[in-house]
Amino acid sequence: MAFAAAAASTATALASGRLSAASSARPRRASSRPSFSLSASPRAVAARRRAAPAARAAVSVRAEAKKSVLVVNTNSGGHAVIGFYVAKELLAAGHAVTVLTVGDEGSDKMKKPPFSRFSELTSAGGKTVWGDPADVAAAVGGASFDVVLDNNGKDLDAVKPVVDWAKSSGVGQFLFISSAGIYKPTEEPPHVEGDAVKESAGHVGVEKYIAEQFGSWASFRPQYMIGSGNNKDCEEWFFDRIVRGRPVPIPGNGMQLTNIAHVRDLSSMLALAVESPGAAAGRIFNCVSDRAVTLDGMARLCAAAAGAAVEIVHYDPAAAGVDAKKAFPFRNMHFYAEPRAAKEVLGWASTTNLAEDLKERYAEYAGSGRGDKAMTFDLDDKILAAVGKAPAGVSV
Repeated sequence: MAFAAAAASTATALASGRLSAASSARPRRASSRPSFSLSASPRAVAARRRAAPAARAAVSVRAEAKKSVLVVNTNSGGHAVIGFYVAKELLAAGHAVTVLTVGDEGSDKMKKPPFSRFSELTSAGGKTVWGDPADVAAAVGGASFDVVLDNNGKDLDAVKPVVDWAKSSGVGQFLFISSAGIYKPTEEPPHVEGDAVKESAGHVGVEKYIAEQFGSWASFRPQYMIGSGNNKDCEEWFFDRIVRGRPVPIPGNGMQLTNIAHVRDLSSMLALAVESPGAAAGRIFNCVSDRAVTLDGMARLCAAAAGAAVEIVHYDPAAAGVDAKKAFPFRNMHFYAEPRAAKEVLGWASTTNLAEDLKERYAEYAGSGRGDKAMTFDLDDKILAAVGKAPAGVSV
């Protein structure tokens, strides 16, 4: 228990201090800044990445660039934390921010993070409201905005009312949180902006409609993310097994590449688009970090963060008789995009460092007490039995 209390204290300090520092100290780059070359070598990119924080510290935000921003935020899923972080980022830079969350303030969903932490927004000068995106005007009480960010809709039925209201209200810039999941599978990973997408995907229809309605628009395609306040398991899935000494079952050979970004990287990219609307106009941005990680690598990094050993078990989902989508938190394939457009036109740089970020995440995980709770692992045990391993006994 003493360890849990200490970890909780550490996690709180890390989460609040790091986010505050990242939000208040991270300046914006002017659109005239020379862009990164898409042909730069990985070593050169890595060097720029390491030097980025020092470079950003020398740039300041102009007072006349302040905007009034409305964030239409989803009330479920992993994307909710994006709205929370970008609101903090923009508030720290002096912008006025209103977060409209779908649904009812008194619902059970609002008792969970990131919604349970909305006091951090109001204490920073932000405004939080709840309502139906289909009637934005009523939800915001007739307020006007320079920028609208839709972080809620996944198809045109959900987003069109917000777009139409923003257009009729004179909103100057419309931003949309799409998904890198709309890319078609490719023989040449990573996915880059301009690659073929699934025309049937709801997000694609939204992007097309926004482009028809606004001259100043941009769409952001995130993948997997980590960060304090996220309410969708990512690193926690691995920690749950590692701290209990259980094998970590990974479909396939574990060498599949994916992209996991700290949510502060996503929020910093969005904030740059707000402050450099000319550079962002008409652009698609892969809203991801600039490094890939293998599925096995994620398990090992989580184990290192927890200071524990890990046993990885590979399996064929079909042979084990399980649906990999239900048994594992990531896609069982290469699913990896690069943020080339953000680097080139916004002067953005990634700060995600999985090895270090996962240490912070484990401290918060341990402090939450989740590692001490009783859990069942029925699908894991089915997989382990299928590959010839006796199902591990559930321990806490």
